[in-house]
Amino acid sequence: MEQETMLKEILNALKIHSDHMDQKFKKADERFEQVDKRFDNIDDRLDRIEKKKDGFRVGLTESQETIDFISVKTLQHEKKLRKINQS
Repeated sequence: MEQETMLKEILNALKIHSDHMDQKFKKADERFEQVDKRFDNIDDRLDRIEKKKDGFRVGLTESQETIDFISVKTLQHEKKLRKINQS
């Protein structure tokens, strides 16, 4: 009878420990879910920043092309003015 009681106590202690560990694992899972949500949020923000950067890059490229065009036209007009002054 005493062995049976001890066995029941051991099993009860193991069940209590198991329940306690289950609770800890649940809390850890909840924390990981929160971290996952934060990473998703960071990914979204990085995507938006990347799109913005791409937009700036396109704008800079277009500006550079415009500057190049204006530079060429300015040189052409300067050459014409020099020819007119030489005549």
